[in-house]
Amino acid sequence: MRVVDLLNVKGRDVASISRGRSIADALVVLRDRGIGALVVTGLEGPLAGILSERDVVRALAVKGASALALHVEDLMSASVTTCTEQTSLEELMGTMTERRIRHVPVLEAGQLVGLISIGDVVKARLDELETQRRELLDYVNAR
Repeated sequence: MRVVDLLNVKGRDVASISRGRSIADALVVLRDRGIGALVVTGLEGPLAGILSERDVVRALAVKGASALALHVEDLMSASVTTCTEQTSLEELMGTMTERRIRHVPVLEAGQLVGLISIGDVVKARLDELETQRRELLDYVNAR
């Protein structure tokens, strides 16, 4: 299975926020959308960085409530691992595990076309295993 197959099932909607917005604003978007990360947009193109709940929690632990007044660009990760639609889920899973990341933007021809979370990858893998299990049971029962 490839990233494109997963995007065709889950959709290509990507929640984003501009780098100059406040962390408080970002938290509202995360809460309202029920998600764990936002793609950060800026002058650099469609992907200036990524801001995750984990980034905010770490800042809150150090700075307390004053972290809410910081700008997204103050906490975002500017070095972002990306993939393409043709990346295999096995390769993506390995990359996410090795780099300890939970969200990977999908780029095609320099354009942002989706965002894959570790939860998306795990769900796809579980669905794949369930399909294989059913096929094996059908094979065994048909004998």
